[in-house]
Amino acid sequence: MTFINSRSVRGSIAFITGGASGMGAATARLFAAEGAHVAVIDRDAAGLDAVLADIAAAGGSARGWAIDIGDHAVVDATVAEAAKHFGGIDIIVNNAGIAGFSAIDGDGYDDLWERMLRINLSAHQWIVRAALPWLRQSKSPRIVNIASTEALGATAYDSAYAAAKAGVTGLTRALAVDLGPEAITVNCICPGPIDTGMTTGVEADKKVIFAKRRTALKRYGAPEEVAHITLSLCLPAASYITGAVIPVDGGLFARNA
Repeated sequence: MTFINSRSVRGSIAFITGGASGMGAATARLFAAEGAHVAVIDRDAAGLDAVLADIAAAGGSARGWAIDIGDHAVVDATVAEAAKHFGGIDIIVNNAGIAGFSAIDGDGYDDLWERMLRINLSAHQWIVRAALPWLRQSKSPRIVNIASTEALGATAYDSAYAAAKAGVTGLTRALAVDLGPEAITVNCICPGPIDTGMTTGVEADKKVIFAKRRTALKRYGAPEEVAHITLSLCLPAASYITGAVIPVDGGLFARNA
């Protein structure tokens, strides 16, 4: 094969879920700033409009779709519409996710489990399957799944979320093997403590205590720090990394104590 030496996503078409806030919004803005055409997906229409306005103001190319990725038929239709609008799809970033805590014998656990797996795991493979016809036509097809350090070590009462995110790491490795012969790379990022919408409910002093006690860098991360790793995995030159599960956690798992 011919090695593509480019370290630019300019002109690529990226399909990014969960793009209205947090890591997804940071990723959408970054890809657009780097010259990619970005399909931004989120159920939060108002947040989506704000991100699209930011991208437009900066001279970027983006269009948004306000959908619930828990609806398989809607996902299929949206992927097809985005591909038609931009003329293809080169990059998938499966970032959208939900959180929720419950004891395994708690009220509503079955509903939480079902919703968690549908949004945080099943939607990943629905999007990949729907996008495959276009990824197979791309010169540098890339898939990045966003999991969590909860896939590597769980928090109390977080079994549904941890199971879904562990499923994302397994799905990533399996798809890397399945799609490798077609030069489609599939990688996974496991963010640790990041300042996003999911962590806004944590009191600031508790964040400081946790970060100083658990991370090597002794701080929470910023969404942009995750976005830049995602971008690196999507570069045309990143053609020999696939099946990787990469913690972006400030050294959370590097510490024994």
